[in-house]
Amino acid sequence: MGTRWCLRAVTPAGFEPARAGKALEKVFASVIDQMSQWNPHSQLSRYNAAPAGSRHEIGAQFRQVLACAITIADASGGAFDPALGRAAQAWGFGAEPFSGAIHDGEIARTAPGDAFVELDADKIIQPGGLSLDLSGIAKGFAVDCGIEALRREGIEHALLEIGGELKAIGLREDGCPWWVDLERSPYSEDQVVRIGLSDWAVATSGHWHRRRTAEGRSWSHTLDPQNGRPVDDRIAAVNVLHPGCMQADALATAIIVLGETEGIAFADRHRLPARITTGTKVIESAAWTEWRG
Repeated sequence: MGTRWCLRAVTPAGFEPARAGKALEKVFASVIDQMSQWNPHSQLSRYNAAPAGSRHEIGAQFRQVLACAITIADASGGAFDPALGRAAQAWGFGAEPFSGAIHDGEIARTAPGDAFVELDADKIIQPGGLSLDLSGIAKGFAVDCGIEALRREGIEHALLEIGGELKAIGLREDGCPWWVDLERSPYSEDQVVRIGLSDWAVATSGHWHRRRTAEGRSWSHTLDPQNGRPVDDRIAAVNVLHPGCMQADALATAIIVLGETEGIAFADRHRLPARITTGTKVIESAAWTEWRG
């Protein structure tokens, strides 16, 4: 997945920590085999490289993530799009090395993000040149799967993180929720915010970690599906709370693409606890304010 993972857990007496690690690695390997753009043999990579008209059988996890991605794409008016693989590669965020060239024009795509799905089968069709990129949702899905794997091992109290996406179950050993400090953008004057998680997930979409620089310009990894170009940096970060980390992951991206006004309106319309940070202010959705207070 191109990132790190971390687990904190209260385990049953006599439980070997290595057992939890092996269970998680097995789950993560399954997600990578199906949806990693950095694995050239994954189902996703084989689909992206396939000729037009070819049909591809995909695993149950792949289908689940793709279905959720399309649902969020529809709900957000296309602000989240799982078919931005070509644009991501062009701007330096794909599996291939960045060429260093800046693309000021639109990155054309062959079809909208939901045009490739076989609704009545476990196959997807490659219309020709369409490239999936699930990096904005699969990582959160892996967190959800990891939590379920821990439960199967008898662990009911844990905090699991993959690359900044987190989900908690149960409580800490002291009976408190799992405390999480929301990562603060280096460009923001906002104070560090600590939240307590239990049976909730939190995902953050920010502009300061994954960036590319060329010809005196710098841009983030978040792309606008309307034109295939990076969004501007007016929003430093978006935090979203959701019972599912998969949903929180994708929704955070959708909100940062929608922007300050439309993003909060979207969150309020769907009763989403969301928090937008700019360089000078913090905007909370009504559900975030209720959740916090």
